[in-house]
Amino acid sequence: MNFTGFHFAEPRWLWLAVLAPVLLALLHRHAAKARREQLARMASPQFVAQLTASHSPVRRQGKNILLLLAFFLAGLALARPQWGTLENVNAFVGEDVVFVLDCSLSMTTTDVAPSRMQRAKFAMLDFVQKQSHGRVGLVAFAGSAFLQCPLTFDLGAFEETLMSMDEKTIPIPGTDIGRALNEASHAMDKNARRKMVVLVTDGEDLEKSGIAAAKRLATNGVVVFTIGVGTPTGKEILTLNAAGQTEALRDAKGAVVRSQLDEKTLREIAQVTGGSYFPLGRLGDGLMQVRSAMHTLDAAGGAQAAAKRGVDRFYFPLALALALMVVEPLISTRRKNQAASTA
Repeated sequence: MNFTGFHFAEPRWLWLAVLAPVLLALLHRHAAKARREQLARMASPQFVAQLTASHSPVRRQGKNILLLLAFFLAGLALARPQWGTLENVNAFVGEDVVFVLDCSLSMTTTDVAPSRMQRAKFAMLDFVQKQSHGRVGLVAFAGSAFLQCPLTFDLGAFEETLMSMDEKTIPIPGTDIGRALNEASHAMDKNARRKMVVLVTDGEDLEKSGIAAAKRLATNGVVVFTIGVGTPTGKEILTLNAAGQTEALRDAKGAVVRSQLDEKTLREIAQVTGGSYFPLGRLGDGLMQVRSAMHTLDAAGGAQAAAKRGVDRFYFPLALALALMVVEPLISTRRKNQAASTA
């Protein structure tokens, strides 16, 4: 058997492999002393010797040693010994990805059916269900930004949170991409090998803070992929008036507000962080291109080697521990000659 790369995946459990047998040995010693004291109180030394003539101290010591070994092996099993390696260079190494979804009023525009926000949510849902191999998180933003779903492996919780979001999720109007990117950065694991953010928006950065924030994130190893939702020609933003009727949104001067996809800003945000920009498209296929881009980054960054992992061998000490615990109660503490004479 090849023991190349032998190590413990959970070495913090090795204390149990050492401490448990020591404590058990002390318990056995205390129990033996207590038995001797009880026998001494019950009868004279000669009578005690006759009563214990059939008892074999060697056999009892052997039983105790078996239990000590079983506890030692159980501790080793919990420490997860590994040796040998498994390599799957074709598999994508799991990455933590924080999605940042624009929930501003402009995302209700219907230049992409059924609306920009609905199309984005469906595409994100499809991405997570088919492509995700790591933890996912979710930040919603408009004039402010809030973490809606912390990084998690629970895709059900992520999907439930995603589908419940709409233009009312963030009550502060506007579109502050810079604040959204900062919130996503705070949600990332600071010790992660690479920090991935997927910004899904129509790119109308009303606060003009997105590019500056992206530059700051780039210095911390955050890679931002931007997904443009909508069309460059855009469409009027519809809203409900006080009478509950649909009408076009107008600015302070009374002009109809037309929302357009700002691809230039999104490309700049992606480029300064080493990411890529993709239009979402009418069928939501832009997010599928993000996965290919992540593969490319992993290949360039040596993630192929990271795909190698040790092979768990905990079942060897665990199997031996169980075997010893089964054998121990089957061993009698009586001497062989006494057992034979009794039979």
